[in-house]
Amino acid sequence: MRSGAGVRFDQQYDVAVVGAGILGLATALELIRRDPTRKVVVLDKEAGPGRHQTGHNSGVIHSGLYYAEGSAKARLCVAGRRLMLEYCAEHDIPVRLCGKLVVASDESELGRLATLHARGIANGLAGLEIVDEHGITEIEPAVRGMRAVWVPEAGIVSYSRVAAALTDDLTAARVDLRYGAEVMRVHLDAAGARLETTAGAVRASQVIACAGLQSDRIARMAGASPEPKIVPFRGDYYVLRPERRGLIRGLVYPVPDPRFPFLGVHFTPKIDGAVWLGPNAVFAFAREGYRRTDVSLSDLAESVGYLGFRRLVARHWRTGLAEMVRDVWKPTFLAALQRYVPALRGVDLLPGPSGVRAQALDPKGGLVDDFSYDFIGPLLNVRNAPSPAATSALALAREFVDRLTEGRGGVGEGVARPTA
Repeated sequence: MRSGAGVRFDQQYDVAVVGAGILGLATALELIRRDPTRKVVVLDKEAGPGRHQTGHNSGVIHSGLYYAEGSAKARLCVAGRRLMLEYCAEHDIPVRLCGKLVVASDESELGRLATLHARGIANGLAGLEIVDEHGITEIEPAVRGMRAVWVPEAGIVSYSRVAAALTDDLTAARVDLRYGAEVMRVHLDAAGARLETTAGAVRASQVIACAGLQSDRIARMAGASPEPKIVPFRGDYYVLRPERRGLIRGLVYPVPDPRFPFLGVHFTPKIDGAVWLGPNAVFAFAREGYRRTDVSLSDLAESVGYLGFRRLVARHWRTGLAEMVRDVWKPTFLAALQRYVPALRGVDLLPGPSGVRAQALDPKGGLVDDFSYDFIGPLLNVRNAPSPAATSALALAREFVDRLTEGRGGVGEGVARPTA
């Protein structure tokens, strides 16, 4: 595999892809599938692929239950799930369609649960069913709730394994994979783009940037609006003690709060047999801050200095404070989990991994919900690609290449917009 050290100054490509997460890799593969003669380079600042959101992903194959009918998320999640299952089958990547229970634990959540069920039907999901208390325990004996939506199409996979397979496919197709090549400047002109990186400079006729946590910075380099800005939120997990893994058979989720894009604490079996519990959602003090002690003063100042962030805090400080308490005080985390699995005890929870979500935030403090991106001349910049981006990666890649080829922007409406 080729590294950033070999990049020649101003080497010319047809398309440069910025970012070697699952979305950037899938996009590069789609480019080369459509035209094997294309000269494509993938640039990433890390030493290898999938080092950030892809490598810290919970591994859920989403079905499209949560997303409003007609939204880009709904359309691309349903299409992406099918493509992801096909790709995994072709590459012998293990997948388990374990199904998901979305559980209403009290009467106040029943209306939202019915809305989710209706959304799932509108989005074309198969086998959806509303089950009562008895139905819940038939599917998940340890889970308690008033009612639930059973989603048989949901599943689990290792997205790191998918990224590795994509990397192998790109290597076989002679795509240049350039690691250790952080993009520092973007110059656009009539001939395309010149990207100055820490490993030299490249020229490309067109660029697709899938930079995740750095997406707003790429936009700013290219002359697009700096807003909406990326504000990082860290999610910490516990893992279930191995001898207690039998408590959970499949995915168990709460009914989401429509005010937030975060789903709340849930139970996620992993393809290797582990069971993750969580996550919470707390403001991260660094864009790539996977530990509580990770602090970047420049990232922190940029977030805190953003009016949109301050407006979000003013509006939802109680929720944010509760999340921070749950992050540092295990009994409150346990209590949130026991709402659905009362048999859990503190000794069942072991320290687990963390991830950072790249959340786009508009100047009014609105959390941007749907996929969105900027189109600046020869550059398509993915501005917001939260969950279910991993599930949707292969479908999103098709969408991006379509738009780049046609010279027009927009996934859905093509603009970042806040959650309703």
